[in-house]
Amino acid sequence: MSPKAKKFISFFCILLLVLILSMAFLSFMSSRPDNLGLKNSRLADCPSSPNCVCSFEEKSDEVHYIEALSYKATEKEVLDKLKEILKTMPRTKIIEETENYIYAECTSLIFRFVDDLEIYMDSENKLIHFRSASRVGHSDLGVNRKRVNSIKEKLKGL
Repeated sequence: MSPKAKKFISFFCILLLVLILSMAFLSFMSSRPDNLGLKNSRLADCPSSPNCVCSFEEKSDEVHYIEALSYKATEKEVLDKLKEILKTMPRTKIIEETENYIYAECTSLIFRFVDDLEIYMDSENKLIHFRSASRVGHSDLGVNRKRVNSIKEKLKGL
């Protein structure tokens, strides 16, 4: 191997190590947002970055809007099913739950980034609202939307 190639490989390895350490640092430094929970029977709006989806966003907002899910079952049945689904999701931990709200933290496998997942059951309108948002970074490569759509798929028929 030429000295130039060895130098390139060394530089690439150092760059990769710095990138990994930087991402790990960001992951460990992220703290739970203070805008979580229900405020006037609504979940928080998404930030401007494209790493969040919420059913309370405007339908015209193609980046952030995700449709709420209607249900016919009792709130208890829906809540029990939601907890069952969340418990089967890898690296997902339920942090808070009430009779109509669940807050869970979802941690990525490699870099340990935490996403905040909120689910609110609007019993008056028989709708399940969702908000899933990354704590750090700009793009989430569609992870939050995929997560919510996966949960919605498992809830169909309730």
